[in-house]
Amino acid sequence: MAKVVVLGAGTGGMPAAYEIKDILGKNHQVLMVNERENFRFVPSNPWVAVGWREPEAISIPIAKYLAKKDIDFKCAFVTQIDAEQNQLITADNGIIDYDYLVIATGPKLAFNTIPGAGPEHFTQSVCSLEHALTCKIDVDKLLAKPGPVIVGSFQGASCFGPAYEYVFILDKVLRDAGIRNKVPIHFVTSEPYVGHLGLDGVGDSKSMLESELRQRDIKWICNASVDNIEQGTMHISELDRKGDLYLSHSLPFNHAMLIPPFAGIDAVANVEGLCNVKGFVITDEHQQSPRFNNIFAGGVCVAIPPAEVTPVPTGMPKTGYMIESMMTAIAHNLHSIIVENVAPKSKGTWNAICIADMGDTGAVFVAIPQIAPRNVSWFAKGKWAHLAKIGFEKYFLRKMKTGSSEPLYEKYGLKLMGITRLETKDDE
Repeated sequence: MAKVVVLGAGTGGMPAAYEIKDILGKNHQVLMVNERENFRFVPSNPWVAVGWREPEAISIPIAKYLAKKDIDFKCAFVTQIDAEQNQLITADNGIIDYDYLVIATGPKLAFNTIPGAGPEHFTQSVCSLEHALTCKIDVDKLLAKPGPVIVGSFQGASCFGPAYEYVFILDKVLRDAGIRNKVPIHFVTSEPYVGHLGLDGVGDSKSMLESELRQRDIKWICNASVDNIEQGTMHISELDRKGDLYLSHSLPFNHAMLIPPFAGIDAVANVEGLCNVKGFVITDEHQQSPRFNNIFAGGVCVAIPPAEVTPVPTGMPKTGYMIESMMTAIAHNLHSIIVENVAPKSKGTWNAICIADMGDTGAVFVAIPQIAPRNVSWFAKGKWAHLAKIGFEKYFLRKMKTGSSEPLYEKYGLKLMGITRLETKDDE
C-alpha cells in the first residue's frame, strides 16, 4: 500500500486529495495535512472584506467531508520537509511519513519586500480570510470617515484579478453608502497597462477594464513600483517603457489594499534542490520534481516564468483552470507510477478561465493556452458574469462537500459562457 500525503487544503489541494483517492482506490492511503481545520474558498475573500460574506459562508470543515471518501486528515503546521527521509516535521515535533508527497501549499505573502506594506503595517490584503476580516474593519473606518483610497498590486505580484475585483466592489459599496463623491480612488499596479493581468492581456481586456475604471472615476497608475508606505501616504515610482523613472508620486490614503508578491512557504523553500530562488517548486511537464521523483506539486506554489519581461516585475498568475488541470495530471501520474508501474505521462493543460465580480456586473476571460499566441482569447462582461461568480462559489463548495472528482472549470465555466465545444489539449 502506498501512502500519498497532500500538503495544503486549498482550492488545489482539496480537489487533488479527492481525485487521487478516487483514482488510486481503497488499497492506497491518502492523507491530507493542513494547518487549519477548515477549507476556505479564497476567491470569495473580496466579498468578506466589504461585509458581503461571513467566514462561515465560505468555509467547510475538512475532516468531516474527507472522511466520507476514506481520506485521512491531520491538522498540523509543517515546519520542515525532510525529502531525503520522506518525512514532514510539524511544529509540535511530530513526524509524518510519506511514500509520495503532493505539495499544494499556495504562497507565502512577501509583504516584507516593500517597507510599510501589509496588514501589520499600513496596507490591507484579501489574500487570506484573516486578512479579509482585518480589511473589513478598515473599510468600516473608511465608511465612517471617508477619504482617499488606493487599490492595486505591488511590484512582483502575480495575482491581479482580485485587485480589479476589489476596486470595483469597493466602488459599489461606497456608492450604495452615498459617499463615493467623498472618496477619490487610485488604482496602482505593476502591470505595464490596465488589463495586462500578468498575461499580456486577454482579448480586449485593456480597453474594457480602462472603460470600467473611467466610468467609475477611478484613476490609475501603471508601471508602478511602490518605494515605501507610511501612515496615510504611499510613495510610488512610475517607470516608463524602458524601466527608467518617469514620475514620482506621493499619494494620500485613508484605506489601501494592494496584492503582494508571492514566494514559497519556508518549509518548502528550504528544501535544497526542490525550488527556485523565490521558493517556488521546480517541476517538469508532469508536475514532478526533477530532484525528488516522489514529490509532485501543483498550484500557486509551482515555479512558472513570467509571460514577458515588463518594466516593473510581474509574475504569471496560476488560475483555477490551470491548477485544476495540474492536479488532475498529478492524480493520473501517481496512478501510472503506483498502480501501473510505468513512467508518468499526463500533463496539465495550461489554460485560463476566470470569472471576476465587479460589484454590480462582472467579467469573464478565457485564454487557451494561457500564454500567447492563443487559439482562444476571449473577454466579456455583464450582469450574468456577476451572477456566475456567485453560482461558482456555491458550485465549488458543493463539490468540496460531495468529494466529486469531475472537472469543475470545464463543466461549469465553459458551459456558463455558452461555449459548447472548445479544444483544450495542448498542441503536439
